[in-house]
Amino acid sequence: MAFVNNVMIIRRDLLTRMAAEYKEGRLLDDINRLPIEITRKQNGNERCCIHKARAVVKYKIMAILGYGRNDEKDELDPLSWYASQVLHHEYKSSRYLTVVDEACTACVKSSYIVTNLCKGCIAQPCMSNCPKSAITRSPNGQAVIDPGKCVGCGMCKNLCPYHSIIYMPVPCEESCPVGAISKNEDGVENIDEEKCILCGKCVNACPFGSIMENSDLFDIMPLLKEHKPVNALIAPSVFGQFSVRPGSIIDALKKLGFSHVFEVAEGAAMTTENESQELKHKLDSGAPFMTTSCCAAWVQAVDKHIPEMKKYVSSTLTPMAYTARKCKELFPNDPIVFIGPCLAKRKEVKHSKDISLTMTFEELACLLNGWNIPIMECEDLPLDENIQMQSRNYCLSGGVADAVIKNVGSVATSMIINGIDSKQLKLLSLMAKTGKSEANLIEVMACEGGCIAGPCSHEFPKDSKRFYSRNMSELK
Repeated sequence: MAFVNNVMIIRRDLLTRMAAEYKEGRLLDDINRLPIEITRKQNGNERCCIHKARAVVKYKIMAILGYGRNDEKDELDPLSWYASQVLHHEYKSSRYLTVVDEACTACVKSSYIVTNLCKGCIAQPCMSNCPKSAITRSPNGQAVIDPGKCVGCGMCKNLCPYHSIIYMPVPCEESCPVGAISKNEDGVENIDEEKCILCGKCVNACPFGSIMENSDLFDIMPLLKEHKPVNALIAPSVFGQFSVRPGSIIDALKKLGFSHVFEVAEGAAMTTENESQELKHKLDSGAPFMTTSCCAAWVQAVDKHIPEMKKYVSSTLTPMAYTARKCKELFPNDPIVFIGPCLAKRKEVKHSKDISLTMTFEELACLLNGWNIPIMECEDLPLDENIQMQSRNYCLSGGVADAVIKNVGSVATSMIINGIDSKQLKLLSLMAKTGKSEANLIEVMACEGGCIAGPCSHEFPKDSKRFYSRNMSELK
């Protein structure tokens, strides 16, 4: 998300309030009032009425708890009942994203719209050149596009001398690189889990906050509140998430209740070593190239959309997996929480035998605020001096390739896919089918800029990269 907006503010407000209420032992008593409290701030800014605004907030809270709209058996069931089910481990969601249909339906189905700038000119280039005869004149002379006939070629927009025809995308559909989102018969967006790669782009693209991420917070908070042994794995990009020294983030996590904090960058060194050996072996065996496998969204894109690429994808474990393995060897009975900026990592964690739960950077910031732990006042604890800078730089686009190339030597050349979109996926699919590439190591990151710009970040990419660069320069 490139700018501050009300959708983000409401989502974070909800998470912070729910975290605070849980900490103070009043979640089940106060959660039913949350829709009223939240919408009170929005007074006069509703799309329909205050009652619908409250319903939207209610279903967003349910989505955070892991419930979808179809999970509601009775509209009279209070939010406290759903929260109780989650807290008593009587319900666990299998989904990662939920579309809140009360918040959805504002986007038009037609991609091209004639505005009131249309002059009803005699030339009529829009009508004359439409390949499907989808444009006619209205009684007032202005052009009208029939969405049932329009194929979205955009010729009318390009030919209009008054620029009166605009392209009106559906933001979530436009952002999805794999076409996993489409409207159902009721005009509500539906996410096809068979296609979705959990890149998270749709969550931040929707201007109404209709797509919500399901949270593990209500499994994590009881562990922390009850002072049970639980360990944290922090992704390298965490050092760009707060305008504080890196050690202050470690201290804040320990104040939350985590027993030990491990940098995932520690496992990145093992990924570099093993992926380097794998690249050498593949090249010696005649393989034309190999792609990285650190990005969970990319791995899912291969599984679901480019199966012919599987033989070229590295089989080396991710830094998260290697770090978790070490953590489990040291503390075999303690649950592990991965903390990062990535929605797709939730699925990787779910299939991991070592890691239990996931917390995003956004959730971490909300938890710190809700539990009244001011990170700016936390102590700057020392970091592990044995972790190399190239391992921490895995979070930047090009960071994985740089580390592997440095380890392999001049025989390796790299190509960087800095962000996955439909165009890049077509290019990668072509490489897989032809077995040809301009480089023998292809690094693929779903997010432009790398994990530092992950969809579940607390800071915006520009600020995150600035904070990270400052912190890493001071560590050198």
